[in-house]
Amino acid sequence: MKKIVLALAFLASSALGQQPRSVVLKAARLFDGTSDNVIRNATVIIEGNRITSIGGAVPPNAQLIDLGDATLLPGFIDAHVHLTQEAGPNWYLDFFTVLMRQPAEQALLATTYARKTIEAGFTTVRNVGARDYVDVGLRNAINNGWVVGPRMLVSAYAISSTGGHGDNPPVPPSRGVQQLGPIEGVCNGTGECRAAVRYQIKYGADVIKFMPSGGVLSLADPVDAPELSQEEMNAIVEEAHHWGRKVAAHCHGDAAARMAVQAGVDSIEHGSFMKPETLAMMRDRGVYLVPTLLAGDWVMRQIDKYPPAIAAKGRAAVAARSDMFRNALKSGVKIAFGTDSAVSPHGLNALEFALMTGLGMSPAAALHSATSSAATLLGVEDRLGTLAAGKLADIIAVPGNPLDDIHQTEHVFFVMKDGQIVKNAK
Repeated sequence: MKKIVLALAFLASSALGQQPRSVVLKAARLFDGTSDNVIRNATVIIEGNRITSIGGAVPPNAQLIDLGDATLLPGFIDAHVHLTQEAGPNWYLDFFTVLMRQPAEQALLATTYARKTIEAGFTTVRNVGARDYVDVGLRNAINNGWVVGPRMLVSAYAISSTGGHGDNPPVPPSRGVQQLGPIEGVCNGTGECRAAVRYQIKYGADVIKFMPSGGVLSLADPVDAPELSQEEMNAIVEEAHHWGRKVAAHCHGDAAARMAVQAGVDSIEHGSFMKPETLAMMRDRGVYLVPTLLAGDWVMRQIDKYPPAIAAKGRAAVAARSDMFRNALKSGVKIAFGTDSAVSPHGLNALEFALMTGLGMSPAAALHSATSSAATLLGVEDRLGTLAAGKLADIIAVPGNPLDDIHQTEHVFFVMKDGQIVKNAK
């Protein structure tokens, strides 16, 4: 009811030719995404979809929303999600259910994942891999205001080699399962790899995702082996950068990650088996790590339910990833928040914060990873990631102080995106 009243007031003022009145958010604390500390007794003044000031005089006739003993933060950013799908406990059933589902049906289901994500406080996401351009359609529907969800940067199909992590499972060709090619992101040789990049951009990709190494939840490929040549990786990254797109590289294996860094990628996703020497290369070249600890944590909760080959890969990756993450902290690699949500249920993204701090990251650094750091990786730091005058009004609130208890990030009760209130459960 509160949302309906606010919307009607906005429409009425617009119909009369008046500017909608300012909104003022007040809370006991504010974490602005730039400092490691909180501002006490904070106010944020919003006009339209922009922040006009942090603190200062409250405009006359402003709508005041007092959130009490809470902390205001920039809307969280998850740099690694798959909003168009969600895994269940049965790997085989998941594969055949999605195979039998119409793209339109999958898109409608994806709107429920989008709502869960934004209501968890994640107002921007990078969707790194989807089929049938469902991610492109979902992004456009959200941008047009047809459905509620986070701001999305999408990659369409992830780019992979034949038999690699982005290809179909090894169902015999006689069964009629489609054999994928460059338009679906599967490529062999530099020419096809460039074509695969161009196809994704043609059909709406904001970012390019590719698979230098194998994955955990794919059935046939080794998790740590390079699955593209250096020349193929170079071609993918060069072509994407020519078109002004950043590149995210799915890498569990150390050798594949090193090759991807040499190719010039912008981020390494997962990085489970990376060694200190590779992490040092990333630091020196400004390559981000998106660790997705939640994916491994969730896989281990039900590891015995997976096919044996996948279970073995999952155990190996999770056994290695904790040391990798600690080494990344020591080396000073830039880290951006990412969960690989879809492996875990959507809406639980904030569980990643406690996993990061549990491995030695400070609460402030963890919050930066999902605000200012992630915004810079995504290339949206000019308008998102911090609370400051002129930025878009993507603002959330959590109870208490997340610097004292990082688990408070799991209890977002207020969400504003682009100046519009999406959730207010106070």
